[in-house]
Amino acid sequence: MHVFVTGATGWVGSAVVQELIGAGHAVTGLARSGDKAVALAAAGAKVLRATLEDLQALRDAAAAADAVIHTAFNHDFSRFMENCEEDRRVIDALAGALQGSDRPLLVTSGLLGLPRGATESDLPSPASPRKSEPTARAWAERGVRAATVRLAPSVHALGDHGFAPILVRLAREKGVSAFLGDGENCWAGVWRQDAARVYRLALEQGVTESVYHAVADERVPFKAIAEVIGRGLGLPVESREREHFGWFAGMAGANMSVSSARTREVLGWTPQGPGLLDDLDQAGYYS
Repeated sequence: MHVFVTGATGWVGSAVVQELIGAGHAVTGLARSGDKAVALAAAGAKVLRATLEDLQALRDAAAAADAVIHTAFNHDFSRFMENCEEDRRVIDALAGALQGSDRPLLVTSGLLGLPRGATESDLPSPASPRKSEPTARAWAERGVRAATVRLAPSVHALGDHGFAPILVRLAREKGVSAFLGDGENCWAGVWRQDAARVYRLALEQGVTESVYHAVADERVPFKAIAEVIGRGLGLPVESREREHFGWFAGMAGANMSVSSARTREVLGWTPQGPGLLDDLDQAGYYS
């Protein structure tokens, strides 16, 4: 297949590009800057120099592809609502270009807003500001082969710059690796390359589901994450109030644990990488 990938130079997207090319697929990847374009070309992909605001360029690239994977999202949380609206516009542009064909679109979302222990058939809360999945569902109802890959909150591996490193940085700044309350709220985790394989397998098997869970560790107590970070930094591990976490308190206290049984069954997907706690136990996270 020829696959168009947004976010192709990002943490997840670059792993997806590597996974697709390694399996013999051709990739066109979106890159917004020269240095990112160079890295993408070096990985073996064709480069589209554009941004998420260049909707016509995105439409044209989607129209020329056999499948589209949308991993891009602006994670500047100071303008989160604006970024959610931009994401909706991008999905509309990509899906619109595929309408009337059987070519698939995979969009990316997370686990926030889902009930604890949710399966792939459970729906996120309608109050959730991120509209990636509802937008994909709306296009699926209009005949587009659109589906959502829900990523674990920690897509981990050395080099990670997501939520786990935020906790490491916060622990360094505050002098304590903290958890909220009793720390029994749970996160899910997935090794980065295992997550990338979910996208590839879903495409290769025809995107038969509406939702896939890229989740290996289904429930990891947040206190256990804090304990590994505390050990890595040589800091105490203690319960703290929400104020300690600042803007990240909502994530630190969230229950984001789900089942990935259906995804494993339909894709024949077996996670191969280290679990979240074992991965976080590496010195490279703290150097």
